[in-house]
Amino acid sequence: MQIHEAGSGPAVVLLHGFPELALSWQPQVRALVNAGFHVIVPNQRGYGWTDVPESIESYDLVHLTDDIAALLDKLGIERAVFAGHDWGGFVAWAMPLRYPDRCLGVIGVNTPYIKFPTTAQLRIAFPDPEKLYILWFQQPGVAEALMDRKVRTIFEKLMRRAVKP
Repeated sequence: MQIHEAGSGPAVVLLHGFPELALSWQPQVRALVNAGFHVIVPNQRGYGWTDVPESIESYDLVHLTDDIAALLDKLGIERAVFAGHDWGGFVAWAMPLRYPDRCLGVIGVNTPYIKFPTTAQLRIAFPDPEKLYILWFQQPGVAEALMDRKVRTIFEKLMRRAVKP
């Protein structure tokens, strides 16, 4: 797992969303370090220089939270505050459910806590998998085939520009 670390003091783990990387948190890292925190920002599984397992099941909340708990173990950190954005928010919210003894607090930047639906429930709510990226990426090779051909279009759609009211 590729990580970025800075500062000292109580640990704060920042979890990025899709299609971001750990570097998305740069402004927050500086502010937190200046406030006296030890900031840890991993590139989660499948991102940056972190491992990219092939099986879809390797990206469930069990595996993703296990990765973060293992990261704390590797760094010798008993407890941390977890802050997440987008998909990282779901990982952050799952940490106190799976690892309550490792959690000092949770911050969801744009994802309120909800019981995360199963894939079956998501398929009922979104019968067209192209309408929800979580389902779209569960079709091996489909998203990648389109994204590889239209990188600029994909990023323009994901990183929307401001629209005049």
